[in-house]
Amino acid sequence: MNEQSSQNKKAWEYRAYEFWNKRDGTPETKAKIILKNPEIQLKKHKEFFQNIKGKKIANLCGSNGRKAVPLAIIGAVVTVFDISEENKKYALELAENANTSIEYIVTDIYDIDLVKSENSFDMLYLEGGILHYFNDIDKFMSILFILLKEGGEMVLSDFHPLRRCIVKNPLNDSEYQIQLNYFNKELHNGDIAYKNHFDENEQKEFPNVSIRLFTLSEIINSVIKTGFKLRKFDEHRGWENENIPWEFTISAFK
Repeated sequence: MNEQSSQNKKAWEYRAYEFWNKRDGTPETKAKIILKNPEIQLKKHKEFFQNIKGKKIANLCGSNGRKAVPLAIIGAVVTVFDISEENKKYALELAENANTSIEYIVTDIYDIDLVKSENSFDMLYLEGGILHYFNDIDKFMSILFILLKEGGEMVLSDFHPLRRCIVKNPLNDSEYQIQLNYFNKELHNGDIAYKNHFDENEQKEFPNVSIRLFTLSEIINSVIKTGFKLRKFDEHRGWENENIPWEFTISAFK
């Protein structure tokens, strides 16, 4: 495991299980919500999962199982690859309470056994903002390509790179201003995603994550040159319906 991954593992194993219980409720509570309508949990990506019964899906950086469990309920055979034991704990309890099962492998994505897992999956699903945890995007994409079966589909959704250049005006919360750092390629430290959900005094104890931000062209070109056939690229508005791009989704085939 490289230095960046080691730092991110330490961060994502610090009170993550506690956070998921804070934000999503207990695994039992969350499971009841998912069981009412598993498809709706996939939100804007549900169009990609219309006929998945029996399909093998790898949910890479699958976090607390919030997408893996609905996919399993619908009928997919789901394997999560994620770096955090705390995430695994919540995800397996979530699956159990939803009367389904998922395989959960705690590993750095760079360390996946590619001999064992080569051409193993009908689909790959990545979402929620994960690319910035990997400094070498071409190596990352090559691993995804190896995991996917011939003819299989990758659905990759992440934060839109322009998002980091658009920040709220501190003098007017309803306005945005431009922050010019789009082409910054440096590896740097940042806050773990859920840090601000804890008391301010407790936040001092949280480990930092190590991230590298990519431009949109770096992401798309890496997908293409790895060998994927790009089928669809969508840009999505912000969570509060801002008229700015907040996320994107790529659909590509092997």
